[in-house]
Amino acid sequence: MEIYTTVSFFAVIAGIFMIGEVVMELLQPSILSEIVDEGVLGVSNGGVGNMTVIFRLGLRMGLVVIVSGFCSSMNNVMVHYSTQNMGNDMRKDAFSNVMDFSFSQMDRYGTGTLVTRVTNDITQIQNFIALFIRGLIKTGLSLFGSIYFLFRLDVTFGLVTLASSPFIIGIMVFCLCKGNPLFVKLQAKLDQVNAMMQEIFPVSV
Repeated sequence: MEIYTTVSFFAVIAGIFMIGEVVMELLQPSILSEIVDEGVLGVSNGGVGNMTVIFRLGLRMGLVVIVSGFCSSMNNVMVHYSTQNMGNDMRKDAFSNVMDFSFSQMDRYGTGTLVTRVTNDITQIQNFIALFIRGLIKTGLSLFGSIYFLFRLDVTFGLVTLASSPFIIGIMVFCLCKGNPLFVKLQAKLDQVNAMMQEIFPVSV
């Protein structure tokens, strides 16, 4: 239990670093817009550019990029640490439980199915957690953050993005609904492959 708590802690830290990365990425377009408007075009300075503004905002953007890269790197480190350690602990627990099975339970489930449970299933859990921390958090924050900044820039742009959000979410739900039955079939095929490999290459103790 202590190991899983530690892994969960690092997963939360990874999510925080992902939030920091997304925030830094969302700040870059506004800084670039200010560089063009104030530094190059000189909108508030009678159409006269200002190299000082360009230099100052350029340094700010460079700092934002550095922080974004740091958050991205630390996110990868924390994600790999949490998922790999959790997978290692889960495999040990699953193997320990399988070794306590009776012969009748072994025959009922089958060797191929048990091998799949201990190997591929846990790998899928690891991939899901990594995808959740990296993909779902980043996608959600990027979507809502982009809508917010677009509304600040122009209400029309924000409304267009907001109107397209249900379509994007619908596509994601459609892909999940279509992919789940295929994943079940894949698991069944993996069970057959593992059982066949066990028959062809039996493990001798």
